[in-house]
Amino acid sequence: MERLARHFALPYAVAERRFTRQAWGRKWVMRRKADKHFGRICQFFDTKKRCCTIYHARPSVCRSFPGEGRCGYYDFLMFERRAQNDPTFVALTNHR
Repeated sequence: MERLARHFALPYAVAERRFTRQAWGRKWVMRRKADKHFGRICQFFDTKKRCCTIYHARPSVCRSFPGEGRCGYYDFLMFERRAQNDPTFVALTNHR
């Protein structure tokens, strides 16, 4: 959270309120936004370019990847791009 606060030049408490919420018994969970492929995705993920917008200021859970806190979206995206041999491929799903 300190990295995010510094990155956005915000007081720690403001950054905490703006970027996280409590959920699933955890004190901090990163807020998410709508995503046409997965429903909800990290608020810092550029849904047009399909990449992280705060890579250098990313939270420790992202920095520890691929540790225990894995990013399922990233795993899936990289798998599909390797399988399609296309570094820009985004798999679409048809929900009915």
